Amino acid sequence: MMVFAIDTGNTHTVLGYMDGDNVVSSFRIPTDRKETDCGYAARIKDVLELSDMKPEDFEGIIISSVVPSVSRELRRAVKMVFKRNAYELGVGMDTGLDLTAIPGGVIAPDLEAAAVGAKNRYPLPCVVIDMGTATTITVLDEKGRYIGGAIQPGAMTALNALVSGTSLLPGIEIEAPDKAIAVETISSMQSGLVYGSAGSIDGIIDHFFEEMEVKPESIVATGGLGRLICKHCRHEIIFDDDLVLKGMVDVYRRNCK
Repeated sequence: MMVFAIDTGNTHTVLGYMDGDNVVSSFRIPTDRKETDCGYAARIKDVLELSDMKPEDFEGIIISSVVPSVSRELRRAVKMVFKRNAYELGVGMDTGLDLTAIPGGVIAPDLEAAAVGAKNRYPLPCVVIDMGTATTITVLDEKGRYIGGAIQPGAMTALNALVSGTSLLPGIEIEAPDKAIAVETISSMQSGLVYGSAGSIDGIIDHFFEEMEVKPESIVATGGLGRLICKHCRHEIIFDDDLVLKGMVDVYRRNCK
């Protein structure tokens, strides 16, 4: 049987499902804070229909959300569609992740899911990068303990701030220009966003390396712009588009044994 996972970030919500350790399918939709439970239920039904699946094909459902108002609507939507409650990643859920290095022992659910997914699949110590509305760069030590990290604006967040704070700079698509030394406005903005994001990630990882007694064995990245930006980083980075979903399903199965 399969597990249905819903990962809600500030900008996008990913709806996907796994069979064993394989992500069978995933769909990315905008996170809409004004959407109702009925609206989200319709979106979930659309995903099931597109995948030729039925609610009874799934053994369970798990939600990870950093938007509390949307979490409430998603819980109701899941109950409408699947006729049962979803697990929700958060306080009280046994994730198997050691958070004793963090004051209070609590981190955002998306960070926790990404860390669990990385811990269960990649060599330790591991640096985990998640590129969404914010870019988070976090560290698991050689024992799989979560020891902290850094947060910076994501490339799209930086672009929105740049465009809204200036009079002449246009909205653009984020993609790598032909050359870093660009000669016109749009490619200059693309250069700054892509190579600037890659350079800042490299710089933070370099600082991590200096502080860690045991150097990372792997660096893994996920998130919307990760595939584009990581290939311009100087560090060798593995891109895993479904890392958060994998971690969520790992947590679900750990709690349902």
